[in-house]
Amino acid sequence: MTATPVVVVGAGPVGLSAALALRARELPVLLLEADPEDRERPGSRALFVHRETLALLDAMRPGLADEITSYGRTWHTRRTLYRGREVYSRTFPPPSGRPPFTSLRQVDTERFLRDACGRAGVEFAWNARVIGVRCTASGVSLSCADGREVSCGQVIAADGARSAVRAGLGIPMEGTHGEGFHVVVDVADRPGEELPLERVFHYEHPGVGGRSVMRVPFTGGFQVDLQCHAGDRAEEYGTEEAVRGWLPGVVGEGYADRILWVSTYRFLRKVAASFTDPHERVLLVGEAAHLFPPFGARGMNSGIADAAAAAEAVATGTVADFAAVRRAAGLFNSEAAGVALDHLRPRRRIVRLRQRAAAALAPVLPSCGSWLEHAPYGPRHGAPALAGRKY
Repeated sequence: MTATPVVVVGAGPVGLSAALALRARELPVLLLEADPEDRERPGSRALFVHRETLALLDAMRPGLADEITSYGRTWHTRRTLYRGREVYSRTFPPPSGRPPFTSLRQVDTERFLRDACGRAGVEFAWNARVIGVRCTASGVSLSCADGREVSCGQVIAADGARSAVRAGLGIPMEGTHGEGFHVVVDVADRPGEELPLERVFHYEHPGVGGRSVMRVPFTGGFQVDLQCHAGDRAEEYGTEEAVRGWLPGVVGEGYADRILWVSTYRFLRKVAASFTDPHERVLLVGEAAHLFPPFGARGMNSGIADAAAAAEAVATGTVADFAAVRRAAGLFNSEAAGVALDHLRPRRRIVRLRQRAAAALAPVLPSCGSWLEHAPYGPRHGAPALAGRKY
């Protein structure tokens, strides 16, 4: 039986941030991770690290934000097209200080966080898959698949969408999932022939049969998000072979051998019924606490905000406040994702008509183009530092 004051479960970006935030408060921390130390994580996954998130990370480890932004990419042009015709374009001047966001693969963000945790003195336990949790008024006991038992005063559970800790506590996830699916593709840059450094969103792209598409740069390449139609099948669009067929219609020829990763996702909108146990010994953060679609960049950013708040709650004994505030943030993000889904997959004919009318009027009424640009990402205001934003 190993005893430690605070245990973090899960070494993704949220768990690493939680461990780093605890060390910033000089609290000893043990981080349990189910995977081996030399694991390989496929795909870009969460791309955006927002300015608010960078500020949180810099407070955990001064200089970390500069490390991340020096490696990541920031673009200053956003474009939106409707059926192949541009309806919105705006180029922002480079910021004088910290950029509004930086874009890099999640595996790279994790690399920076893991190095920072090592320098901060976080203790890691790899191949430590948690399979059971027992809470009492005096502490927590965690059971691992390899037979080890870990006891501690508090646990920050960042063990993802299939959280064993949340399941062990019997805390349900509440919410819905949207119809249809999206295909996400990572594509490597062609050296010397890089696409323009801009984020582009297409309503009903004519090159892929009227499916909506977004292209987002990251360091070393770009991500393409294809919104499939209700009747589409994953094997027709969501395999590497299928992607080779439709990708040229989106980005041009020459990228069939540059595909790095292909995945699919659905619009999940779920929030844990509680972010802590009745004894207030376990704090749920990140995808252990809420599930949002990647479209909108709410997941990792709100998860790191969870992690910072959880570390403060552990240090100050304010777990109940943490649970209330962060659950409210989760519900806000869930509602924002629902608004985005209603725009991206409109079930009401009036919404489609509004989009068509806005596209027609955009050349003479710029506000219509601005609405088409911003609406797919849902509300961005109303909960400072809580809701991830899309740039």
